Amino acid sequence: MIFQSHIPTFPLNDYVERIFYYEGLSPTHNLDRFLPDGNTEIIINLNETPQSIHHNETLNQIQTCKKVWVSGVRTKPITIPSGKGSRMLVIAFRKGKGFPFYPLPMNEISDHVLEADLIFRQSILDLREQLLASSSTGHMFLLTETFLLTRAGFDSLQTDSFSRCIDYALTQIIKFPNQLCLEKLSEEIGYSQKHFIHLFKEQVGLTPKQYMKILRFQKAIADIESLTLLDWSSFAYKNGFYDQSHFIHDFKEFSGFTPNEYLTKKTDSLNYVPVA
Repeated sequence: MIFQSHIPTFPLNDYVERIFYYEGLSPTHNLDRFLPDGNTEIIINLNETPQSIHHNETLNQIQTCKKVWVSGVRTKPITIPSGKGSRMLVIAFRKGKGFPFYPLPMNEISDHVLEADLIFRQSILDLREQLLASSSTGHMFLLTETFLLTRAGFDSLQTDSFSRCIDYALTQIIKFPNQLCLEKLSEEIGYSQKHFIHLFKEQVGLTPKQYMKILRFQKAIADIESLTLLDWSSFAYKNGFYDQSHFIHDFKEFSGFTPNEYLTKKTDSLNYVPVA
């Protein structure tokens, strides 16, 4: 198995969390339910075998992904292959920061997985061909950085083309997803709530409230990992939910499982739950 991760150089590192490459994975299961995590990604398939997306309940195949695809920020889980036999390079953007690299508002790809050439045209397919011809993962990472810098523009990234108010809002939501008051945040930014929500949706993909709910869910599943005895009522309160029923409702909306079902199915890979 090969798994290599790369943190881009400045100024890309402010927008891209990492670029990673893997091949030779051999999990014992075939499908994972991939939970909403607040992220957007570009996935480059370096095999000729298409990948697929499956219905969360029936597990029937509902979409085929061929060469390169983009995954927008999600409010629902999706069921995907476990990675067995795959060879992939993935561009994982920092939360809410993929906007400078896309030619369209991020809310237009929310809850969608789309063939990347529909968005980036021939340039993304050219990158894939270059990656296939590359002799090392280090060279692959360099090619990918070059593509991203060309897309956004080195000077634009240096001068912070990303809206400062949305950057501030993201930072606060990521830090305090279980206790932040969005009305107060809007006042701190200095925009009307309507304008703030419009900018946030355009650049992040969801409304601030939707995004905060996802990150609150993420904090909850991260906290579950560190606990052995769970009192769901107390746990819900500590994680910013109104009550236990509210917590269970949101948990099932974002994962498809009740918290107790999740405990019986989860593995050490956060956000990936084996289903078949």
